[in-house]
Amino acid sequence: VQLQASGGGLVQAGGSLRLSCAASGLRFSDYAMGWFRQASGKEREFVAAISWDVVSTYYADSVKGRFTISRDNAKNMVSLQMNNLEAEDTAIYSCAAGRIYTSTSYYEYIYSGQGTQVTVSS
Repeated sequence: VQLQASGGGLVQAGGSLRLSCAASGLRFSDYAMGWFRQASGKEREFVAAISWDVVSTYYADSVKGRFTISRDNAKNMVSLQMNNLEAEDTAIYSCAAGRIYTSTSYYEYIYSGQGTQVTVSS
């Protein structure tokens, strides 16, 4: 199983970025997908998740109203649209596949992949 995140970069505070995660080696539509992030020197934290059927989404309070998670089961892709970025959003973002979209624990997800760096300058 491979989960490859992309789309990170350097952006000014208030700007936007769109992250993508390409999945392979699994039956993508069977899994809830989540985004996590880890800032330097901090614990990994939950960002957002989406159910296998695209019906339900779940967000960390810190990103609610600014980030939007979506997925395309035909393309085996999950995306994270990040708007109104803040310096505190600076982190390595990675995606993960699991069974329960409401799970905020990284360790409850079954598969995870390499991350992409997001840096927000203030």
